Amino acid sequence: MASNKSKGSDERAGAEIVYGSEVCRRHSMELLQELGFPKGVLPLKDLEECGRVRETGFIWMKQKGPSEHFFEKTNTRVSYAAEVTAFIDKFRMKKMTGVKSKQLLLWVPIAEMSIDGPESRKIHFKTPVGIGKSFPVTAFMTDEEKQEYLQEANESICRKSFSVGIGKSFPVTAFMTDEEKQEYLQEAN
Repeated sequence: MASNKSKGSDERAGAEIVYGSEVCRRHSMELLQELGFPKGVLPLKDLEECGRVRETGFIWMKQKGPSEHFFEKTNTRVSYAAEVTAFIDKFRMKKMTGVKSKQLLLWVPIAEMSIDGPESRKIHFKTPVGIGKSFPVTAFMTDEEKQEYLQEANESICRKSFSVGIGKSFPVTAFMTDEEKQEYLQEAN
């Protein structure tokens, strides 16, 4: 048991550590943004401590206790232990601990999550044995991120146009309701 304790201490040597709910929440959001992940992908509650070892990429986030979150867009329930750990790289968290996804009747550990790059529309999750699932990145965005993303996508689509028989061009979305535009944009993802 003592060897596990010293291994954990070794992983955390030289760490930058922050304490307190608001500071930890801000720190975790900044970290996700820096890595290229949507801010809603790790909806941890009541954070008490967050740490990062820049040299190794080791991070941890401690909550007051375990929590669960249901992602409506993916129809997935996820459980977060009191402590979540990972090793990080740009667009990737690997060797994750403390995160499980409910699949049918079983809780399956999530060992890795990644995005292919800044323009990627999918986020990939893998189990320790390498079995994975991918979802639209928008399913994990905060409302603010989603609004910004949809606005950028809408502007991009509006630059594309179609022409009517009289030689006049209009944006594809010019004659759509807001609801139709959102549906169109989600299908484009």
